[in-house]
Amino acid sequence: MSRPSPVDRPVLVLDFGSQYVQLIARRIRERHAFATIVRHDITAERVRELNPLALILSGGPSSVYEDKAPHCDPRLFDLDIPILGICYGMQLVCEALGGKVLPHAHREFGRAELRVVAADEPLFQGVPESTTVWMSHGDQVKDPGGAFLPIAATSTCPVAAVRHRDRPVYGLQFHPEVAHTPYGALILGNFLDRVCGSPGTWTMDAFIDRAVADIERQVGPTGRVVCGLSGGVDSAVCAALLTRALGQRVVCIFVDNGLLRSGERDAVSEAFGEHSSAELRVVDARERFLSALKGVTDPQEKRIRIGHTFIEVFRHEARSIPDARFLAQGTLYPDVIESGGSPDAPAATIKHHHNVGGLPAELGFELIEPLRDLFKDEVRRLGLELGLPESLVWRHPFPGPGLAVRVLGEVTPERLDVLRQADLIFLDELRIAGLERQIGQAFAVLLPVQSVGVMGDGRTYENAIALRAVDTDDFMTADWSRLPHEVLARASTRIINSVKGINRVVYDITSKPPGTIEWE
Repeated sequence: MSRPSPVDRPVLVLDFGSQYVQLIARRIRERHAFATIVRHDITAERVRELNPLALILSGGPSSVYEDKAPHCDPRLFDLDIPILGICYGMQLVCEALGGKVLPHAHREFGRAELRVVAADEPLFQGVPESTTVWMSHGDQVKDPGGAFLPIAATSTCPVAAVRHRDRPVYGLQFHPEVAHTPYGALILGNFLDRVCGSPGTWTMDAFIDRAVADIERQVGPTGRVVCGLSGGVDSAVCAALLTRALGQRVVCIFVDNGLLRSGERDAVSEAFGEHSSAELRVVDARERFLSALKGVTDPQEKRIRIGHTFIEVFRHEARSIPDARFLAQGTLYPDVIESGGSPDAPAATIKHHHNVGGLPAELGFELIEPLRDLFKDEVRRLGLELGLPESLVWRHPFPGPGLAVRVLGEVTPERLDVLRQADLIFLDELRIAGLERQIGQAFAVLLPVQSVGVMGDGRTYENAIALRAVDTDDFMTADWSRLPHEVLARASTRIINSVKGINRVVYDITSKPPGTIEWE
């Protein structure tokens, strides 16, 4: 597992329940500093061990004056480490160091005009005296206390930013991490560069060098690594990084389960068969998977059968590889956070680890996760640095059970073929319109619904296709994409004219929550 080098002293982001906490960490990394998310109640002793460059206290839904409101270890303020409090984090900082926080009659949710009252402050270097920021608060710092100097305000929030008079402690009532605050990235950069003295060494080139060294050290001079390829970007980049470190000692196993997108098998074979020194084994298990799914309509039962079949197929192939002692997984940093996979991670577990769970133990392999420090956008940049084709790096996420969870109802070869054709047309129209990379995920779903239509002079009674496209940064929440009507019209026309058996196309405008991104 790659760990940051000593020059990459981490920025610790203390999580107080903010919906933007991962976004804060990503924005810090975009400024070439290594950021990691930790529990809000991390102890001062543990912080000393981690030797951070800075602490950032996130926002959160609580009020600091409530009995059960989350607080940090008060000893953190005595460590002489630069601290930036954001929203709830600012209120917490001010309250802890002598200020007073109260509910306010004028709540601010959305855009607000910020007036910088201390332009010479390091935090606001290069920021206009008047600028737009994104607010989301009902409480305010009523009295910052004698220790803090107000350095910005809005029309209804006199204390919208503060600086401690004697310590390297700052607070922002607004959210600099969101795109709705145009100068937010500059403000965070000023904190890192001008207050913390960040060396700016968190880059993909540096990550590759450290990751390669870590992989070589873990695997040793003779060990071999098995890497399961799914066709998605995470496993592809994981395999490419391993190959950079170990060359032919990496064996990639790609299981064709018959549930792949159009062209998936060929794309993987080209990327790793022709342009990589890794050994690629393609296992044709289509009949086996489709047989296991015959007659099954319950989505959970589909997942269970696909999972069991995959383990059996993968286990048989992996055990035939001599000297293989390691199994690689494309685990990403959000997976680590959400599964509680780190002792310092926030306590609330949002979901169970969703990668190839159970395989290392069942196969007797040691697990290796070279991407576990990275966010998805960093993985894509890493893939490009490693020479993977853009068509593979920018593929939209794909569920582990494949098209089985996008064919609602029974999965058959005929229904899969219909879905593949419709999905390919939809994605092609997004590419033509230049929208593919702006969208977090897009796909088609074959519904178990037939409806009446008219084609030519005859009535039809055929299937419906639902199109789904979402905008998201972290896939934990997502909003439906406002696609241009002409793009949807072209996709619908092509699907109905080209895909036999489809006479109706609908567009899903459900966000997550309340819905999920996938339908099953």
